[in-house]
Amino acid sequence: MVGLSFAQWFATLIDKTPRKISIFWFCLALTFAGFYGFLGWKQAFSAEYVVQDDARQHIFWMARFLDRDLFPNDLIADYFQSVAPLGYQGFYWVFAQLGIDPILLHKILPFFLGLVATAFAFGVTLELFPIPVAAFTSTLLLNQSLWMQDGLISATPKAFVYPLFLAFLYYWLRRHLLGVAVAIALLGLFYPQGVLIASGIFVLSLFSYQDNKLKFTLDFSNYRLSFIGLFVAFLILLPYLFAVSEFDPTISISQAQQWPEFLENGRTKFFVNDPWAFWLHGRSGIGLSAALTPILTVMGFFLPVFLAFPRRFPLAVYVRNSRLLLDLAIASLGLFILAHLALFSLHLPSRYTQHSLRLILTIAAGISWVILFDACWQWTCDRPVKKQFLTLTIALFSLGFLTYPQWSMGNFPWTYYQIGDQPKLYQFFQDRSKDILIASISEEANNLPTFARRSILTSREYAIPFHLGYYQRLRDRTNALIRAQYSPNLSTIQEFINRYKIDLWLVDKGAFTPGYLAYNRWLIQYPATREAIADLEKGVIPVLSTLLDRCGVFENEGAIVLQGQCLLNEKEATIGINPLFQSQLFADFSGQNKEQGSRDRSG
Repeated sequence: MVGLSFAQWFATLIDKTPRKISIFWFCLALTFAGFYGFLGWKQAFSAEYVVQDDARQHIFWMARFLDRDLFPNDLIADYFQSVAPLGYQGFYWVFAQLGIDPILLHKILPFFLGLVATAFAFGVTLELFPIPVAAFTSTLLLNQSLWMQDGLISATPKAFVYPLFLAFLYYWLRRHLLGVAVAIALLGLFYPQGVLIASGIFVLSLFSYQDNKLKFTLDFSNYRLSFIGLFVAFLILLPYLFAVSEFDPTISISQAQQWPEFLENGRTKFFVNDPWAFWLHGRSGIGLSAALTPILTVMGFFLPVFLAFPRRFPLAVYVRNSRLLLDLAIASLGLFILAHLALFSLHLPSRYTQHSLRLILTIAAGISWVILFDACWQWTCDRPVKKQFLTLTIALFSLGFLTYPQWSMGNFPWTYYQIGDQPKLYQFFQDRSKDILIASISEEANNLPTFARRSILTSREYAIPFHLGYYQRLRDRTNALIRAQYSPNLSTIQEFINRYKIDLWLVDKGAFTPGYLAYNRWLIQYPATREAIADLEKGVIPVLSTLLDRCGVFENEGAIVLQGQCLLNEKEATIGINPLFQSQLFADFSGQNKEQGSRDRSG
């Protein structure tokens, strides 16, 4: 292998490349995918209580697969189970029947999903540009992009879109009828939005681009494959079309524009004032910043330029089936626009572009780099000094190319794993009955359903406002909880406990200060929060703060757990205004609350 020329290694067509070279690049692609996955595993198993941020929403309720008595009559668990695609649910259920905890499975899966995505991405690139080193380059960029985002690592439905959609693209390019049908069916079971994008490709394939005009074609192979694909897509999406949920209806655009949750500083920021940010980034945009991570994928935009000048870039003539990338872009952008017009009936517009744009750019960028390097090499063939310089440049660039994630971000891979640092608290709740309900506005409440496997009344992590049948109830709960926690009247607390059947109440020790509420981006959305801040600034003492010692059943450095029954047994007491109360607590906790608020806003 040492004696092979530069051209054989880097710029030889697949049918003229020694098989060992093709195998080498394919194995190297899988090696990098496995290496990145291993780095993810190191973080996943770095502590006893670890869970990926998005998995806290989409995985916790699957503990029901192991113990059906968990989360009884739980609004939050019922909602997230109802929105989980059937294939996704079934996949985790099968492993749960084998005794594998869903939390453990969600840590293991990204490694293997990355390998499958890499294998299909390698095949897709070869179908577009039959040079193995380009396939390796594309898969390397794709893997770097995937491990610098929180999609693949979450093992939630969006993690499955990459291996499944790449499988669809591969079998579509190969004109493999069964492969296309199976890939579409699986996409529908795991990520239905991907089926809509694929359907757009089916429709566009029935048109040809000739003389800058669209012309209808009846090419038999495309005609048959497209219509069978559309038929399978229709069948797999039919259950979603007629599904009726107790959590309907979906929020309308007029309602969303009035709710602070969707505005500039809201929990689910969507309507931002900056048009650039609105259309290109975030939930409302096409996801350009995510697609350009790593920045080396920007080379994908140069592929049309190389194709337009084949004499200057000789390898460009070997690009084939490039129309697929164009069709994918058109289908994705079309659905993106449609999702904006029908907001939020097709859910978030970004779901139709962020994944496909990443695939388009990483594949196109891998091809572009090889075309560019080959053109530079050809230019220096008769210039020995320049050739030596270019060889050194390529070697140095390749080293940077391979190690880019490590030197561009210190925490690569970016997993956004959440580590639970309150094991005694989780164990305390686990030792209680499985049907208890915990009330809390503490950030720690986000972790309790996953680590303690007990129901909570509300928390920021689960405040997803897209379905009114769910969120209106959660919103009412949150308002009632804030009002009760900061009320000077014991009767308000007792009415709240009786209404929601609260068993335990988790309270942060620094919670009774204005700063605790004012710097919290989630809590500040609620009217009860503004009322509580005004009362605290006046020196009004929340009656709950006077009952911490008498009703506390668990305490650690930062929080106290109160027993609901104890609070019910308390008798009404007169609470006055104590100016020293506010000033003393604010002095103790304002710095801490400002730091927590800063982290909340940046997140």
